[in-house]
Amino acid sequence: MKITLLTVGKTDKDWVKQGIDIYSSRLKHYIPFSINEIPELKNVSSLSKEQIKTREGELILKNLKPTDDVILMDEHGKEYTSMDFASLLQKKISYEGKDIVFIIGGAYGFSEEAYRRANSKISLSKMTFSHQMVRAIFAEQLYRAFTIMKGEPYHHE
Repeated sequence: MKITLLTVGKTDKDWVKQGIDIYSSRLKHYIPFSINEIPELKNVSSLSKEQIKTREGELILKNLKPTDDVILMDEHGKEYTSMDFASLLQKKISYEGKDIVFIIGGAYGFSEEAYRRANSKISLSKMTFSHQMVRAIFAEQLYRAFTIMKGEPYHHE
């Protein structure tokens, strides 16, 4: 069982990369974790938002296995406290045992096909963050969840 963060577009901000690197290296002590970046589409100026989402959706779906538990990072998804997110992950790891793929979409969100394939949706906040920032925030929350599951002193409540 492993966790993958699948993203549309490369992480191009150094400070975001640094944050992701910090938490990715810490996560490897708990679970196999990887980040898979789908390159941004080229020559999209003539495409509509829907066409962009459809093409990105095709690339997302190509990166998934039929057995993956797919969770979209979506503004309309369910919000969790850090404790509740840790509990959710614990259940998925203990009882389902499937590889989990969290997906951060492109600037326009997800295609209908990606929504249909998803097993669930999670929102990090009612606020909107850039899809670059979400990567670092999510990596930190994933690390926090594992420290909660292990009873380590990182999270304070």
